[in-house]
Amino acid sequence: MGYPDTTDAFAVTDIKKWSEFTRKDLPLKKFEEDDVDIAVDACGVCASDVHTITGGWREDIPLPLCVGHEIIGKVIKVGSKVKNLKVGDRAGVGAQVGADLTCNNCKADQENYCPNKVDTYGDPHPDGTIAQGGYSSHVRVHNYFAFKIPDVLETSIAAPMLCAGLTTYSPLKRLGCGKGKKVGIIGLGGLGHFGVLWANALGAETYVLSHTPGKEDNALKLGAKEFICTNDKDWHKPYAFTFDILLNCADATDKFNLPDYFGTLKPNGFFHMVGLPDKPLPSLNAQDFLPSGCYIGASNIGNRPEMEEMLELASKQKITSWVQTIDISEKGCKEAVERVYNNDNVRFRFTLVNYDSIFGKRA
Repeated sequence: MGYPDTTDAFAVTDIKKWSEFTRKDLPLKKFEEDDVDIAVDACGVCASDVHTITGGWREDIPLPLCVGHEIIGKVIKVGSKVKNLKVGDRAGVGAQVGADLTCNNCKADQENYCPNKVDTYGDPHPDGTIAQGGYSSHVRVHNYFAFKIPDVLETSIAAPMLCAGLTTYSPLKRLGCGKGKKVGIIGLGGLGHFGVLWANALGAETYVLSHTPGKEDNALKLGAKEFICTNDKDWHKPYAFTFDILLNCADATDKFNLPDYFGTLKPNGFFHMVGLPDKPLPSLNAQDFLPSGCYIGASNIGNRPEMEEMLELASKQKITSWVQTIDISEKGCKEAVERVYNNDNVRFRFTLVNYDSIFGKRA
């Protein structure tokens, strides 16, 4: 059938064959007056994509499913009520494409916690159509969740900011990251490298904590003051009561001895998770929080004002994510998700590119 009724997508059809992508037309939701259509030019590959298609986070995903929620492309159609974008604009879409925008959370700029939110892929729209992601020719989204990309940000570099970037920027801002604060970034991967970039840009003294000693050089190149190897015996003891914030970007928290990490926090400090493991967290006693009076929490992406602020910060300070590009295709999608799954020399994000070579010029 094709656009405007469908998107030409690379989709997973079986979680037991999660890295095998099949090209097929998938339905787009009915176009409404608040919507924009975007012809996709690039899409970042997020660990969330892998957790989803492997069934790691939930096994009952709707199939076939096209993942990808770090999308940048050209606006090719706008609804009658759309004011923030016009045809021809370069726009980005992150991990959310809908919300009711009327509830108390939405009215308080907490639309990422809307009880009726629609994730970019795998969630049903109000009309029942399953949202499909950016490993595809087109996406259709509510304009509130589409963002004009600053001219100075190159497409493949900006794409990963739309999920991984926002997911780390939002909690750092909300927890008070800035001058005079000491921030530890746990895990130096796709999320963690953004954590270092944003914490530095916001003026904090930034450290990287990782169990992989080979990542020290990259941590320092990204701007970390110091690298802490958590595989070393008693690694935590020299850093007792050091950090205001520990931003956990690793998805292996189930393997952590969390009291060791809590002990490095200042009184009332925060251990905050944006890396989400497939397995449950280790058991904890209430007493584990007492030595520093610390808090543990997690967050879900960020809101529109934070996205706009983050993109402006990246533009002004010329912040660039570390990105490797892969041409989109069945083979390219397979390579990307398998290498993310296996942590196979990913430094530090993949972006799928060269969409025109597969889907043609789209207007």
